Order: sequence, then C-alpha cells, then structure tokens
Amino acid sequence: MKMIVGLGNIGPQYDGTRHNTGFMVVDEFAKQHGIELTTRKMDARYGTGVVNGEKVLVVKPTTFMNESGRAVHPLMNYFKIDLDDIFVVHDDMDLPVGHIRLRDHGSAGGHNGIKSIIAHVSSKDFKRLRVGTGHPQKMSVVDYVLTKFTADQQPLFNQSADKAVAALDDWLEGTAFTQLMNKYN
Repeated sequence: MKMIVGLGNIGPQYDGTRHNTGFMVVDEFAKQHGIELTTRKMDARYGTGVVNGEKVLVVKPTTFMNESGRAVHPLMNYFKIDLDDIFVVHDDMDLPVGHIRLRDHGSAGGHNGIKSIIAHVSSKDFKRLRVGTGHPQKMSVVDYVLTKFTADQQPLFNQSADKAVAALDDWLEGTAFTQLMNKYN
C-alpha cells in the first residue's frame, strides 16, 4: 500500500489558500480516481482506492500544518506502510507559481509541516512533491501563505496541480523516482 499525504490547515477560513496547496492537489487526485476521504481517525481524513493496480491511502491531516506528523506516523503504523511508500505534497514559496519539484529526501527547508513529519517518523528520507506558491514581495510570509492565488496566478496553479497529479499517477504506476524527478523537475 502507498500513502499520499496532502498538507494544509483545517477550517473553511484556509480553503483555497496557498498554504493549503497540498490539500488542493490531493483533493484533485482523489476526485480523478473516485477516492472519497470520508474516514476520520488518527487526526486525519482519509480514503483508500486502487490506482494503476496499486492500493493507495490518500490522507489530509486534521491537525494544523505544524503538527502534520501527528497524523502521518500513526497511519503508517496502523496500515503498516514503509517510509519508502509515502509521498507528501506541500506548498513551497521558493518555487514560482506553476512549478513543481520532487525530492526523495532532505531537510524541512523551513516548512513546519515537513519538520513535524521528520520529527514523528525520525527520518528525512521520504518523498515530497513541492508545489510552487511564489514568494511574497510586499507582505509577511505568514500573511502571504494565507492568501489565495491571484486571478493571474490561478491558471498557473491549476497547471501545476495537474502536473502534480500526473507525477503521483506515474509513481503509482511504478516509475522509478529518479525518472520522475528527471521528468517533472
């Protein structure tokens, strides 16, 4: 079984904000594959399905972003999922809107959701799909990540979300991760 985790903040006031990019991508992935995230357990909303012959668990933590690991680790243990079978989707201000980047390990890079997962799983070696949100020009980082994409940026974000879903599909099809990075980075 594979596990795809989208990071974001819970609550309607955060819907559609840059910080909820991970939620938006996994929602699109789940929609395209008919997976309903209706189960609520272990600080998460999740659902299961079969994609490209692979059983997959799609997860949205119901904690706030900086406590995402509190949901990820118990689900890994409960479903007996190896760290190598986890893919975390999250926002990244260092990438322009419309760009994605895949990594198979590394530091949190200042992202509190990733920092929490690293702390809870005791490893930096898990797959990440970073989705660009752009960097604030004239406002604080905290305020910026809680804004929505502008009308000009929304089509670019939609394109990056489509690329992200395609990358997840390719991963579930069995494409080697180095090939995925070469294709999408």
